[in-house]
Amino acid sequence: MPSNKATKILQFVALTALIFTTSSALALGEPSYLTDTPEPTDLRLVDGRKTATLYRANTADSAIVLALDDLKDDIKRVTGKSPSVTSDLTKLGKQAVIAGEIGRNELIDRLIAQKKIDVSEIANRWEGYLIQVVQSPLAGVEQALVIAGSDRRGVAYGLYNISEHIGVSPWYWWADVPVKKSSDLTIKADTRITDAPKVKYRGIFLNDEAPALTGWVTEKFGNYNHEFYEHVFELLMRLKANYMWPAMWNNAFNDDDPLNMVRAHEHGIVMGTSHHEPMMRADKEWNRYGQGDWDYATNPDNLAKFWRDGAERNKPYDSIFTMGMRGQEDTPMSEDQNIELLETIVSDQRKILRDVFSDRDITDVPQLWALYKEVQGYYENGMRVPDDVTLLWADDNWGNIRRLPTPAERERSGGAGVYYHFDYVGGPRSYRWMNVTPIAKIWEQMNLADAFQADRIWIVNVGDLKPQEFPMEYFLRLAWDPSDWPKERLTEFGQLWAEREFGAEHAADIAQLVTGYSHHNGRRKPELMSPDTYSQLNYNEADRVSAELTELVEKAEAIYDDIPRAQRDAFFQLVLHPVTATYLVNELYNVTAKNRLYASQGRANANLYAERAQELFNADAELTKRYHKLNGGKWNHFMAQPHIGYTHWNNPPANTMPVTYDYQAHGAADMGVAVQGMSGAWPQNGTLALPEFSPYGPTSYYLDIYNRGTEAFEFTATPSADWISLSRREGRIEVSERVFVSINWDKAPTGHQDASVLIKGTGWGGATINIKAFVPTPEARAEATGFVESNGVVSIEAPHYSAKQSAAGGDWQSIDNLGRTQGSISVFPITDTEFSGDKQAPWIEYDVYLFSRGEITLTGLFAPSLNFVPGRGLRYAVGFDDAEPQVVDVLADLSKPAWQQAVSDGVRRASSVHHIDQPGRHTLRIYAVDPGVTLQKLIIDTGGLKPSYLGPPESYHR
Repeated sequence: MPSNKATKILQFVALTALIFTTSSALALGEPSYLTDTPEPTDLRLVDGRKTATLYRANTADSAIVLALDDLKDDIKRVTGKSPSVTSDLTKLGKQAVIAGEIGRNELIDRLIAQKKIDVSEIANRWEGYLIQVVQSPLAGVEQALVIAGSDRRGVAYGLYNISEHIGVSPWYWWADVPVKKSSDLTIKADTRITDAPKVKYRGIFLNDEAPALTGWVTEKFGNYNHEFYEHVFELLMRLKANYMWPAMWNNAFNDDDPLNMVRAHEHGIVMGTSHHEPMMRADKEWNRYGQGDWDYATNPDNLAKFWRDGAERNKPYDSIFTMGMRGQEDTPMSEDQNIELLETIVSDQRKILRDVFSDRDITDVPQLWALYKEVQGYYENGMRVPDDVTLLWADDNWGNIRRLPTPAERERSGGAGVYYHFDYVGGPRSYRWMNVTPIAKIWEQMNLADAFQADRIWIVNVGDLKPQEFPMEYFLRLAWDPSDWPKERLTEFGQLWAEREFGAEHAADIAQLVTGYSHHNGRRKPELMSPDTYSQLNYNEADRVSAELTELVEKAEAIYDDIPRAQRDAFFQLVLHPVTATYLVNELYNVTAKNRLYASQGRANANLYAERAQELFNADAELTKRYHKLNGGKWNHFMAQPHIGYTHWNNPPANTMPVTYDYQAHGAADMGVAVQGMSGAWPQNGTLALPEFSPYGPTSYYLDIYNRGTEAFEFTATPSADWISLSRREGRIEVSERVFVSINWDKAPTGHQDASVLIKGTGWGGATINIKAFVPTPEARAEATGFVESNGVVSIEAPHYSAKQSAAGGDWQSIDNLGRTQGSISVFPITDTEFSGDKQAPWIEYDVYLFSRGEITLTGLFAPSLNFVPGRGLRYAVGFDDAEPQVVDVLADLSKPAWQQAVSDGVRRASSVHHIDQPGRHTLRIYAVDPGVTLQKLIIDTGGLKPSYLGPPESYHR
């Protein structure tokens, strides 16, 4: 018999086609168990003026009480009717909601004994829950919606599941998502859902929280007190999270408000302290109360007392104790690696825990050792902690996991986890302002964690929390059960999320918008942007990127104007603001680059781009002000993080306008000519040349005829050959005109052709632009299939392969929207298997057609993943035709500069040199070696590759 979880998934697949036409509000990724056509046996949660009664046992845990209270409020939010809550079974009425823990709730246990509910699937599972409609559960009650949990959080999660199903988004408060109004709420009689998490502890770290979050908290709550944190706790429980590291830059969770820890425990949230704050003591508590130096070698007694006080204070509450020690304010403990001292520290901390928790076994006290930055080196060099301590592996602060457990390490009773980042302060550049993490990237890395059984703890640094709503929810949903959200459902997740928040009509478009802006920011984080990021000269790159973002903004604005006013605050926060903000920063640097280029070329209109840059800079500030005015100023201070004008790793104190050039045009008519692909211009550069034309390249290139002065002039453009076509041959230049050059391939002679275009206007003789065109023979054109070389380059998007072979249990598969361009490929399933790198390994191949021969360079653009398996790199093998495959290690250079380049660019580059004997058809084949190699793009350089950020657009292929 399939599990109810499996049944849920099968039901979902069957209902996928109906998702975007139903009026029912769905919990994310689940078929709705509400109905608009009630049957007699269905449960009426709200029916007209009547509401079901909520039952709460007198002995119910606080997490259940709070979740029931929230469900009561949610029912009122949706229907306007508030159900009653009772602990008296005689007052339940005909329709009831009964929630309780297995083994701790007499009524739940009676229903189990009477076989009215079957809890075998969840009874012994962590945080499991059952939701089921039960007919005649007890005398006088016709139907009851029963929520049985294996523990207190399991019950609470079941209750919050109902809240989401009836139309209350987890973000109803944190993002002002309006609830779905309904006068009646009916639960289907056959409703039966069971669920439980895969990852035991799933949580967030509020970090790098000044100025935005701290400014907001100070204004709204006075400090990081329980009134603030209760909003966070409720959100986490609605998202089925259970773990948190609190804000700590200038605060101390337990010391700032003694009720903080109490309220966390009451809600069901397990608290911890960050990777560098041992024994449930905040860093700032040592500043307030510590005596002597933060140095265990010289001050062990005071530190031991400090830690003991933390353990005693937190003994009554759910906590995970961070073990070990780093320097104060998240710095290395010492210049040298003193393993013996750190082993002593952990041993002494364990003694403290044994003394404080003398009523239980030390292995029942949750502990972790965060292997962050240099601390991982202690482990790799031989330091060990007891097996019951969870090893919390960290990413590189840029979303690339540094290490995962080996088969032997997976046997440790404490298991392993991952500390991940959506936000970071540090090199090569801090990124704190915007969501820059596509969910495809999250999936790719956390799927590795799942595959290697690092599933005890998943915690993610979410910075200020806003604006990380979308990736934060995906991370936590994935942590609940990675099998719910495989790579095949990445697009679907965005659509379901958008439908839940804004309805079905615009869901697909909204998902594209969120995917689009985060995909762009994943290419390069806004703080790393500069006028030089995207090429103004080659492959039309800067303008292509600008056009992509312009389209996103226009679509977002159109949807904003079309949706109901009640949804606009939420839409602005979750969609319109990040899309517009991303566009503004990119366009600011784009027009700044044009200003600098055009000023250097002596264009009279250069200053127009400087003015446009200032307008965009001002628009960015106005957009932030608009955010601060939302909902009567509810979100004042958020998004206040400086993000323009970085010059080193740390942020500027305020947004700083990029430098623009002031070109003073003279008062005469004065022609200038610039061409695509060259920074120099006529008359400074006497010789200009357009990129070579090919039937397999761009259909046209442009040349700009512009005024260096302020008086207009007439121009003529004359090609030297009749196979050259011009969009204009004459005209009047006030400021600037763009002329497109193309080739009439029916007239062009076969072979490599040289010609020119003469531009006459003002000045001596005029500007001559050299034109080169390559016209293949009819025979070559007939057989040119696959990806065809043009202008010395073949560019291939990795998912667009010609053929592949599965082998040794592995198969190359696509990952949509992962990477900087059109997607990625990697070998699945992820296992410990190291493949042979030859014809017996999984391979993928691409048909190419080359007009060149001799030595060529193949460059692969790969995800910037790290060597998460000790002692191994990230290798693949590659060969053309029947040549012996070359083994290439993506991580051959593990230097700090290479890492900085990789995380800044969002890719690692790996190159190999190959010899092509003859032009014509060839087969490029990539063989698997190490798991986790994720390929985005392939570039074959036969001598014509030009500098650009993203690489050439994909080549013509058939």
